[in-house]
Amino acid sequence: MRVPERIAITGSSGLIGTALVGHLKSEGHTVQRLVRRAPVAVDEVTWDPQTGYVDLNALEGVDAIIHLAGAPVDEKRWSKKFKAEILNSRLMGTTTIAKAVAEVKPDVFISASAVGWYGESGNRAVIESDRVGDGFLAAVCREWEAAADLAVGVRTVKLRTGLVLDPTGGALGKMLPLFRLGFGGKLGSGKQWWSWITLHDVVRAIDFALVEDISGPVNLSAPNPVTNQEFTSALARALHRPAVFPAPAFALKAVLGGFSGEVLGSKRVIPQALLDAGFTWDYPHLSDALKVLVEG
Repeated sequence: MRVPERIAITGSSGLIGTALVGHLKSEGHTVQRLVRRAPVAVDEVTWDPQTGYVDLNALEGVDAIIHLAGAPVDEKRWSKKFKAEILNSRLMGTTTIAKAVAEVKPDVFISASAVGWYGESGNRAVIESDRVGDGFLAAVCREWEAAADLAVGVRTVKLRTGLVLDPTGGALGKMLPLFRLGFGGKLGSGKQWWSWITLHDVVRAIDFALVEDISGPVNLSAPNPVTNQEFTSALARALHRPAVFPAPAFALKAVLGGFSGEVLGSKRVIPQALLDAGFTWDYPHLSDALKVLVEG
């Protein structure tokens, strides 16, 4: 397929967006960043998900649109108000961008989603064809992905992203200080499955999706999920520290509220669409990934 030259991105200041913009620019792409204010740089385009506005003239002729924007789910306790913010930020933002995509007709639309789609899967491995699960985040993902379908007539990829690993942010960024001090340990029983992927491979997979003929839901995770016990043990080994301070489930529920269900829940996700399309991970195994991430 044709390699895109001009690529527009929402959520460009987030963990994934920042890395992706830098990568795409280094590869020679022209990147336009959608911002929720008046532009102050030549590469900025105004959009407002609250009102449904997008500067369509500025996007005329764009080859690809990547939508990553959405309120982080782990910043606050899950009050009724914050849960509404999580849902609305995804629903309103995706609806606004998808309608713009239907107007400007790029070659491809890549829209964020999450492995929260599957709800609690226990020890059962799940792939893209599995039905939506139960729970708050599963309901959010269902609405989120349905909004992306408004991009009628454009190849659409829905990225069901797992736990993104990078020392500069996300879950690993929060865990590293404790583990470096020797205060790390499993969370709850430790038997719950965590589906992870390095930020490095996230960027590579999005780049892959830009040019490969894939569409629909795509699990953005490494092909070898691990249990939380395996994850925390591997992180401790990589740091040459013990992992003897487990966080009991009741304490996590007290501190995290509703989000504790995501930390303690199990999602054994297999990236079948990427495997079938021939994508290869630079870091398919957790031990190799953590060695590079904590030493880098």
